[in-house]
Amino acid sequence: MLIDNYKVASPNVTETEEAVTASYNYESTDIEQAKDGSWVVTPTHTQYEFKTHKQLPKLGVMLVGWGGNNGSTLTASILANKKGITWMTKEGLKKPNYFGSITQASTCRVGNYRGEEMYVPMSSLLPMCNPNDLVIGGWDISSANLAEAMQRAQVLDFELQRQLVPFMKDLTPLPGVYDEDFIAANQSERADNVVKGSKKEQMETIRQQIRDFKEASQVDKVIVLWTANTERYSSVAEGLNDTAENFLASIDKNEAEVAPSSLYGAACVLEGVPFINGAPQNTLVPGLIELAVQRNVLIGGDDFKSGQTKLKSVLVDFLVGAGFKPTSIVSYNHLGNNDGMNLSAPQTFRSKEISKSNVVDDVVASNSILYGPGEHPDHVVVIKYVPTVADSKRAMDEYISEIFMGGRNTLAIHNTCEDSLLAAPIILDLVLLAELIGRIELRKDGQEAFRGFHPVAVLLSYLTKAPVVPQGTPVINALGKQRAMLENVLRACVGLQPDNSMLLELK
Repeated sequence: MLIDNYKVASPNVTETEEAVTASYNYESTDIEQAKDGSWVVTPTHTQYEFKTHKQLPKLGVMLVGWGGNNGSTLTASILANKKGITWMTKEGLKKPNYFGSITQASTCRVGNYRGEEMYVPMSSLLPMCNPNDLVIGGWDISSANLAEAMQRAQVLDFELQRQLVPFMKDLTPLPGVYDEDFIAANQSERADNVVKGSKKEQMETIRQQIRDFKEASQVDKVIVLWTANTERYSSVAEGLNDTAENFLASIDKNEAEVAPSSLYGAACVLEGVPFINGAPQNTLVPGLIELAVQRNVLIGGDDFKSGQTKLKSVLVDFLVGAGFKPTSIVSYNHLGNNDGMNLSAPQTFRSKEISKSNVVDDVVASNSILYGPGEHPDHVVVIKYVPTVADSKRAMDEYISEIFMGGRNTLAIHNTCEDSLLAAPIILDLVLLAELIGRIELRKDGQEAFRGFHPVAVLLSYLTKAPVVPQGTPVINALGKQRAMLENVLRACVGLQPDNSMLLELK
């Protein structure tokens, strides 16, 4: 049963007009190795205090690649929801929704009432911005307005597009940074709306554009998200981008290996604006991460976890958890949108291949019974450009596992992924959660001052293929663990214990 209106009655929670403060007892474990070589696991207890500021800002969102399929689809969907636009299809009347968004369309268990499980919307755990209130803007290397971009994308039904054109034809993207060395040559025909100058001048232009957008739209806070073309990997080298100082110096010196996406990231950090990378390239080079940590500005990424990879992170976790040993994972994709065209270049495909391949690493490493040191499943990723299928990507996977007594189990899966309709709600979640994270502070036993979370936003991991984490933090790819981490942190902020499946109260 879904509860729309609930209140946590707890002596550990204090609520004022400004903030919700909750004390929380965190149970964990310390592990040490004894002299005899055995491992000793010791339960630990730490008390945390969370403070969540309740005042919601007027939130502005700037998308890099606003005129692409993802950006135009997200903008159109927000307008359709805000204005209550309905449309007819051959299946009947359709109404706008935010399905596919965990913040807007998923629930969290809060307990049991007379033998019945009770749930609340995730968006109701803590005060969260309403997607209908977002102010959208951004950049694109194509000058097409958002109505033209929506029509070019061919994602939404024609009748819906027709009704949205009047609201989108006056939305025009700002000039974007274009470097033909970082994306496929086939993108040059679109590049009629670009920022000129050196990399330093381009970065300063972006900073000014952010300030101008904030002033013109009268928003309280801006979040920038990259949903533009996949770039090739940039080189990471000592003296180039290994430290914040070297990274900024490389921009000043107009070094060729500073990618456009990293310029946007640098501009955002210097402006104190959260930046999220939604593509698979290594935008967040070590120097940019260090700069964000120094200035305490939220960053997150990389790459949207939408279709095939989300399924893979569930299936491999299931197989290994069941005691099966995946020995071969082959993923084949073909798609026909502009993303597919750009990925037809070997250098940009390599970025996507890396982000899709690493998703099984931590699951494999969790089971030394199945896998010896250095052992790993054969993992192959193929992406082909097929214009006919447009935005309706086809993903085909084969999982071969070794099972009991030398047997073999094979799973063959066909997945039709409506690419932008899966990515758009992920963009929405990334933005809303990034804003929320910025309003949460915490302190633990003995600390006097509250502080925010680490600038590298691990809580966004559920939504990204290759989660960027702080140095020394393990990368978790298993989807269930990622969602549990996010949900349980939100629960802790209102004084609720982590959700679990023990259900001891019923036993």
